[in-house]
Amino acid sequence: MKCALFCFDADPQPLVRTTLEGDATSCIPRLLTWIDDQASGVLRAIGHRIVHGGPRYHEPQRLTPAVKEALTQLIPFAPNHLPDEIAAINALGRHEPDVPQFACFDTGFHATLPDVARRLPIPETYDARGVRRYGFHGLSFAFLMRELERVAGPEAARGRLVLAHLGNGSSLAAIRAGQSIDTTMAFTPIGGVVMSTRSGDLDPGVITHVARLEGFSPDQVEDLLSRRAGLLGVSGTTGDMRTLLERESVDERCRLAVSMYTYSIKKAIGALAAALGGLDGLVFSGGIGERAPAIRARICDGLAFLGVQIDAPRNAANAPVISTSERHVVVRVIRTDEELMIARAVCGLLEAR
Repeated sequence: MKCALFCFDADPQPLVRTTLEGDATSCIPRLLTWIDDQASGVLRAIGHRIVHGGPRYHEPQRLTPAVKEALTQLIPFAPNHLPDEIAAINALGRHEPDVPQFACFDTGFHATLPDVARRLPIPETYDARGVRRYGFHGLSFAFLMRELERVAGPEAARGRLVLAHLGNGSSLAAIRAGQSIDTTMAFTPIGGVVMSTRSGDLDPGVITHVARLEGFSPDQVEDLLSRRAGLLGVSGTTGDMRTLLERESVDERCRLAVSMYTYSIKKAIGALAAALGGLDGLVFSGGIGERAPAIRARICDGLAFLGVQIDAPRNAANAPVISTSERHVVVRVIRTDEELMIARAVCGLLEAR
């Protein structure tokens, strides 16, 4: 759980941040203590990152009783995330009853997906019940687009872009004219590229086979694919990229895990570039994307046919632009800030009120 306090102005500025490790049961009491220590008596609003808005919620919302009830109905869409998020909302509501709370939805950025990307190849009755591609990391992608426009100008931000948010959870998005037209994650954050403990895309037959083999319930299958798969499942020891890179020279399973991660992302970039009809820019972000030059280099190796070529010294220095100057595709490293996007949304809603 990440927490941040901002002062409210035309563009909110961060005052203090912290990260609380653990589940909701252990984090919430510490969160309330942190608020008492840092913001007692001066708290104007509380903003939440909500992982899933379902088919209804795309824009930030005031957390009214009706919206909170709707979030409860959305728990089946994100059972690994929404219960803890709702628990935090309720606890803060009791602790700060006079402070308005707002929800910012990670799926909202991808509301522009065309039907060809949004619709899943299953009977229409399920689509009508909200089973479709939503995409995630929307707050990060929204920040990256705003920051790209700031540092490179409107024309760059309206080009054919692939944004790569790479961290414990990783996803990529294809952006054309400032709008998301496709993304790697789908109905849940489990799908897409290989991740720290999430499987990414799998042949559905693997899931049904393992469920029959082990006698797993749906919840047990979800636990396997969310918490025991991905880099952790392949390496057998860890899903942490720093540790994998340290061990890959002596551990074949760690080496394979890293290779599968970079390979899956490289394939995703190629697929999204095809959806865009070409590529003008590639942006790396997230903990791995911002701070792992070796991973960026391996992903970009072999993408010269798309016009992607990085400069080794710039890449090693985590420079803002890591591509070679003579190449068409500009490859950037931009530090994301999801908390700032939440603060901006909350500030805008307060002004509107």
